Amino acid sequence: MAQWQDCRVWGADDIPGDLAERYGYVNRSFPDSDLDAFVDALATRIASFDKQAIRETRRFVDVASLPPNFEIAPEWDMCFASIMRPAAQERIKKLMEQGFHGPGDVEDRLGYYVGQLGP
Repeated sequence: MAQWQDCRVWGADDIPGDLAERYGYVNRSFPDSDLDAFVDALATRIASFDKQAIRETRRFVDVASLPPNFEIAPEWDMCFASIMRPAAQERIKKLMEQGFHGPGDVEDRLGYYVGQLGP
């Protein structure tokens, strides 16, 4: 799996839901036509639970699954620094000219378009 993840990071490409499910990135995937009904049913179910129990459960999940803020800060700093580099700014400009950050194919398939920019 590590080799696939390395390829995924360096390739900067999206993977479809069914493949993400097989690799364990998500616990299930749905056809678009089924997603709204699933989300509505899940939201209704969660909303029926005791609010304090929801808050406490969320807090415990966050503690168990999220790194502390002091560990995240250096990674964010590196991310923002890389985005500000001239090469990244040029790529972002090209993506914006193609429709990035708005409704449409570039936003929906960003990984594909990033791969088409070239050097």
